[in-house]
Amino acid sequence: MPLFEQALSVAPRHCVALEHLGVALLLLDRYPEAEHALRRAATVPGAPASVMMRLGIALLRLERHGDAIEALTRALELSPDNVDCHLNLGQALAHSGDIAGARAHFETILQLLPGHADAMFNLGVLSLDRDELQDARLWFDRVIAESPGHSEAYVNLGIVLQRQGDLAGAVTTFQHAITLNGSLPAAHFNLGQAFSDKGRMDEAAECYRNTLSLQPEHAEARWALTVSQIPAVYEDDDEPARRRAAFSQSLQELEEWFDPTRIAQGYRAVGAVQPFLLAYQEENNRAMLSRYGKLCTKLMSHWFNQTGFSSPGKNAPCGGVRVGIVSQYFWKHSVWDALLKGWLQRLDRKQFSVHAFYVGTKQDDETVFAKEHVSCFTQGPLDLREWVEVILEQRLDAIIYPEVGMDPLTAQLASLRLAPVQVAAWGHPETTGLPTIDYYLSAEGLEPPDAHENYTEQLVRLPHLGCFYESSPVQRQTPDLRSWGIEPNTPLLICPGVPFKYAPRHDRVLVDIALELGHCRFIFFKHRLSNLSEKLHERLAVAFAQKHLNLEDFVTFIPWQDTAGFHGLLERGEVFLDTIGFSGFNTTMQAIECGIPIVTREGPFMRGRFAAGILKRLDLPALIAQSEDDYVSIAVKLAQDATYRMHLRKRIEQTRHILFEDLAPIRAMETFLKHVTLSQ
Repeated sequence: MPLFEQALSVAPRHCVALEHLGVALLLLDRYPEAEHALRRAATVPGAPASVMMRLGIALLRLERHGDAIEALTRALELSPDNVDCHLNLGQALAHSGDIAGARAHFETILQLLPGHADAMFNLGVLSLDRDELQDARLWFDRVIAESPGHSEAYVNLGIVLQRQGDLAGAVTTFQHAITLNGSLPAAHFNLGQAFSDKGRMDEAAECYRNTLSLQPEHAEARWALTVSQIPAVYEDDDEPARRRAAFSQSLQELEEWFDPTRIAQGYRAVGAVQPFLLAYQEENNRAMLSRYGKLCTKLMSHWFNQTGFSSPGKNAPCGGVRVGIVSQYFWKHSVWDALLKGWLQRLDRKQFSVHAFYVGTKQDDETVFAKEHVSCFTQGPLDLREWVEVILEQRLDAIIYPEVGMDPLTAQLASLRLAPVQVAAWGHPETTGLPTIDYYLSAEGLEPPDAHENYTEQLVRLPHLGCFYESSPVQRQTPDLRSWGIEPNTPLLICPGVPFKYAPRHDRVLVDIALELGHCRFIFFKHRLSNLSEKLHERLAVAFAQKHLNLEDFVTFIPWQDTAGFHGLLERGEVFLDTIGFSGFNTTMQAIECGIPIVTREGPFMRGRFAAGILKRLDLPALIAQSEDDYVSIAVKLAQDATYRMHLRKRIEQTRHILFEDLAPIRAMETFLKHVTLSQ
């Protein structure tokens, strides 16, 4: 570079020297200086197309996409068949949102040079960005066939596999990318994401550290490293407190790291990995999630303002209240069953227009139902900016986020002010911590008296269970117990929770029940992430061994069951053992429909009180334990006393209708929405 500068001191308008200086500066990531040198070169009469092309690259790196498109278009006018011009112009157009234009330039390259790896790679990226996973996979496979050492193609293929649910394949693919190019930050980061999805948080954390060693300013990796302090399944009773302290310390470091020099890119990190698993600790998370939420809104607000958006004001009265619902669960899912479907069915359309924003991609019959029961249904894939534009265009009076904390895009949107009134609900039963969320929709029957202390939002207690829940016909499939090594006459205690709902401190409850009964079988269900079930199995084996019991004599992990198989077990089983600390709502409702007696322990937070709220509604307080010892006593009595079980089954069958299709929560929700939107 000094030689170029020396040449320019003699001939300041020497085009070749200016261009090569610009190239050197590009290689050093000094993009503003590269732009300056290349602009000088572009003013020289007869400057070649390569000057404008490289100027376009500098502008692309500076994220000035409009200027980059202008420069690259001029370069292409000078050299219409220049493959590099087409490639960079396609990338600039993609960044600006012109997907069709970008695709056209990449396809032009393939007409000029069939099998061009980078053109196929970029076509794959376009498909991946639009969540067209099958097309993306085909493109990346073609790139790899053409160029087996293309490490970035392996990274993107791994992302496709991860989104398709093939986590094992994703891990292998990311690891191969690292073998090809160990200095590629994206490979290490995405391997961490795959490990995180598999619940292997320690391995994920190591990947994030590797990413940061290669790219210290990688905001997403730093964010994900903080959240990875909370594992899915704990090894012992001391680990939750240690992990909680580690998360708090790491969160403080993250808050300090996002100083004014780094805030501009911070929005990319929000939601990259979320502290979803913190809710599975039976602790008050308000203070910690408030810190987390303030950081989210700080970063997202900066992006919102820099992008040129402005927060919406109050709408002029013009008829009904315009309510938006932002969710990734407009399909057959527990959030849909418990909350969304009832809202869409029963909110009064004379008073409310409902606008659904579906940030997910999965579709089934319930998706069709949703489209037919809203005023407006918007589905992606859209990027963050496009979603914000679409939502703001609707000029909503209120937005409801049913499940903040379970989806990255929802986390980003909920961290913005997109409507005068913003509301969360218990699709994820935990405070959001976000200053942008004004209210939290809960239920009288699910909250303790002091529940307001658990939320950063203003708590709204809707009547009863707080939802309109449809009864469904019970689908039965008689279980083949012998195929799982269980004798047919064995008392069955159904344990329906996912592995991370079982805290180590409560393992002794199962052991004590086994000691009391002597002959019984606890039925667990293997999670799709097999390592989580294996970790729980290992921990339970230790707990049983401490009381000189062999786990295999009492516990069986069976394959995950479809609805008919699960209902068959509920009808055959003696007792339904609700998870302590994080109760099950939909599973308890299914148990009620199948008539099986339930034992639960009423926790201090809403997430630990779902089954208790349901049983209170049925006037069955005898099944609600106030302590772990009480839980054991109730479970043993239910397992041993067939007459008592039959009495309870009849009580459940006679009274369960009260739980279903309850309009009181819907009417109260309507009153609430009208009040808060009109009072703004």
